[in-house]
Amino acid sequence: MKKINFRRPRRRPRIIKIPLRSMLPNMVTLLAAASGITSIKYSSQGNWRFAIFAIFAACLLDGLDGRVARMLNASSRLGAELDSLSDFVSFGVAPALFTYFWVMDGVEPGSASESYKGLFWALALFYAMCGGFRLARFNIMIEDESRLPYWKHFFTGLPSPGAAGLLLTPAIWQIHTGYNGIQNPVVGCVMLVFLGVMMACPLPTLSAKAIHIKVKYMPPFLLTVMFTIGMLISQFWLTLGVIGVLYFSSIPACFITFWREKHRYEAAREKSPASA
Repeated sequence: MKKINFRRPRRRPRIIKIPLRSMLPNMVTLLAAASGITSIKYSSQGNWRFAIFAIFAACLLDGLDGRVARMLNASSRLGAELDSLSDFVSFGVAPALFTYFWVMDGVEPGSASESYKGLFWALALFYAMCGGFRLARFNIMIEDESRLPYWKHFFTGLPSPGAAGLLLTPAIWQIHTGYNGIQNPVVGCVMLVFLGVMMACPLPTLSAKAIHIKVKYMPPFLLTVMFTIGMLISQFWLTLGVIGVLYFSSIPACFITFWREKHRYEAAREKSPASA
């Protein structure tokens, strides 16, 4: 007869002190979330420039928190969850509300477009929910080890920061050119639906981590970067608008690159002795 052990399991030792360096990445992530929430405030007030500034500040902070965590060796599960929540607010909710307030600001009271206000709000919610779905799928696929090797250079679906930047591009061009014809429900509806679908669908988009520059191309690349910085300082809105157009035009190029990588991998697999 087996003896029953009535001893209580040992409790895990309580963590009394936490190093400050482990909290720095979470602070950066919370700053990114605060920038996204601040953008919502400015959007509701019709301050479009500061609303865009706040979303781009969130984008910069979002790219910084992961690097800070790796540099300080302070990655944690809490930080990963905070990062997802911050991205949902800054690149899902804030751009959708910005687009809604921006388009509705250009609609004259009593016009035919005002009757579609409920539909436009539904599309803004659609975009935000697609952003949440995209982030949830990304968290699941990080731990997925069954993905084929040619996917390692690509994201599944449009990244939420990239989608937010593209969604703001019409407003950026309207600020630069002063042409109010862009500020209409048709443009807003098309952008919300298209970018929401692009985030939710499992379409390949190029990851910036996969981009490598050959040594012989470094001088022209650095010159291009320095020229872009100068243009951002002197012609900020024009430069942002051009970057948005270039990023949008790179989406078809990503599809072509992905299919080439896929066919190259499949051809190499057929020729390998292991597959014979």
